[in-house]
Amino acid sequence: MSAWSRAAEVAARTPPSRNRYVDFLRAASILCVVLGHWLAAAPWVDSAGKLQATHILAVSSWTHWLTWAIQVMPVFFMVGGFSNGITWRAARRDGQSYSAWLESRLRRLVWPVLPLLVAWAVIGVFAHQRGVRPEMVRVGSQMALIPTWFLSVYVGVVVLVPITHALWERWGILSFWAFAAAAALVDAAFFAADLRWLGWTNYLFVWSAVHQLGYAWSDGKLGEGKRTLPLFAVGLVLLIALTEFGAYPRAMVGVPGEDISNTQPPKITLLALAVAQCGLFLSIQPIVRRWLARGAPWTATVLVNGMIMTIYLWHLTAMALVIALADALGGLGLRIAPGSREWWISRPVWFAVLGLALFPLVAAVGRFERPKARTGPAPGPARLVTGASMICAGLALLALDGIGGSGPFGLRPLVLSLPFAGAALIGVSLQRGTRTEPGSRSVANPAGD
Repeated sequence: MSAWSRAAEVAARTPPSRNRYVDFLRAASILCVVLGHWLAAAPWVDSAGKLQATHILAVSSWTHWLTWAIQVMPVFFMVGGFSNGITWRAARRDGQSYSAWLESRLRRLVWPVLPLLVAWAVIGVFAHQRGVRPEMVRVGSQMALIPTWFLSVYVGVVVLVPITHALWERWGILSFWAFAAAAALVDAAFFAADLRWLGWTNYLFVWSAVHQLGYAWSDGKLGEGKRTLPLFAVGLVLLIALTEFGAYPRAMVGVPGEDISNTQPPKITLLALAVAQCGLFLSIQPIVRRWLARGAPWTATVLVNGMIMTIYLWHLTAMALVIALADALGGLGLRIAPGSREWWISRPVWFAVLGLALFPLVAAVGRFERPKARTGPAPGPARLVTGASMICAGLALLALDGIGGSGPFGLRPLVLSLPFAGAALIGVSLQRGTRTEPGSRSVANPAGD
């Protein structure tokens, strides 16, 4: 039976009460991130035969406008808030402990990333043995492990759900504005007092604020259809004002060579973008939900959601392997200057090649999307939070600077060990998981991550 047929069977069992639009946004936002990363990367071999790791945002400034459409991580955090709010309320209603709820969430989030780290550790050791310069290993692995920054932040947000949801239940939409105000104060200190270090706290304030919008959505406080278009207008106006008249850059992702980034650390521009996206996507929700009631669109959504974390985590590794192979073949396909007319025309072919490279990786490690269910009691909350903190720290450091270093075998053993130590604390290992039908988690679990 084909993957499509299996996904169709799962899709047919979808309960009528399910909000299919949540799953659609989850899949669509991650696929948009994948295509955005593949588009932004602009490696090429210059006339001297040297591989250059360029970035289209650094080459063509007009593409900064495109990031307003392809920076969709706010959508994913909003969807996460929707899902986490539902499952946390259900856990409390059913008498489930915080430990049991958190362990289940962490296991599904952490399980898929472990094979990626193992693979890059092996690649790093192999490169070291072959005499590859440590900085090359660092740059290559850092590029491939960029997706882990999101997982690092999201794990932290999940750990704090009991607190943030309690704030939502007590203050409602004011809890969003409280986080937003804190983020604005941090930005003010960042720019006015040059307190750059303080800016990193906005990983908590900005993304928690977006997460609160998900609570508002799940509780029906945001509405849908034409009623949400004012949100889109307000967010867009704020975003234009901040980037045109404020100190914020136009690009909603980091641009190589620029001193200020809207994402590292996050700025309130991302909150304005989140409000605009929230208003826009909720305004079209009724139309898309009617479309998703059809068999084919919903089956495709189920299929993608069944392997979405694998696609997200491995898409830059696939690109790194393609670039390395093309360079080894004398720069095959990499001799077109980034930003040129020919370069843009060649992008569909580039996407197709990267998709073909990603497919076997997804087929090989996709089973890690679904870990085995725990048979015994969950670890205590202190152990879970400690493990989650180690995972967050390790993934953040790997996303920031890769695996290459001056340690044994050319690795950064301490940093690399943090996610595995944290996973061991929460009870996750690399043992074989249960094989599931594509998308089965997406339908069976109303808050699939």
